[in-house]
Amino acid sequence: MENNELSSNTRKLECSDVSKCFQLLESILDGDMGEEGKDVLKEKLAKCQPCFEHYHLEQAIREVLKNKCTKQPCPEKLADSIRQMIQEIK
Repeated sequence: MENNELSSNTRKLECSDVSKCFQLLESILDGDMGEEGKDVLKEKLAKCQPCFEHYHLEQAIREVLKNKCTKQPCPEKLADSIRQMIQEIK
């Protein structure tokens, strides 16, 4: 059997249009596709191993960024110091 042929419970090992699929998956992760996107996502992930892997990697990266990149208040002294340096450069 060739790599791109599907049997009953396997995913194809090569994606026919990687860049288009990755853009679609990222749009879905961004929430741009709504309920229709969720259906497309389920179907795509069930059939394509590269898309399955990319989706889970992208999802993990986004989760790490969300947890690690929280908004922290800047100390007032630091902000004043930066403003002063900017004024001196002007």
